[in-house]
Amino acid sequence: MTHVAADPDRCIGAGRCVSIAPALFDQTDDGEVVVLRSSPDREELPLVREAVDLCPGRALSVSAD
Repeated sequence: MTHVAADPDRCIGAGRCVSIAPALFDQTDDGEVVVLRSSPDREELPLVREAVDLCPGRALSVSAD
């Protein structure tokens, strides 16, 4: 199973993750990333990896359990 995590302290509020995968990520009123589902479906993994790769604050991570 894949696990997605976010470090709100590293988040700069760019919102790229929300644009790429709105079913998995959201933002607080302050712009900090919120992971909506930490265990994405298999077909969502390319979007998750894209969001992780394009995060300018390097606030997102993905790992296999």
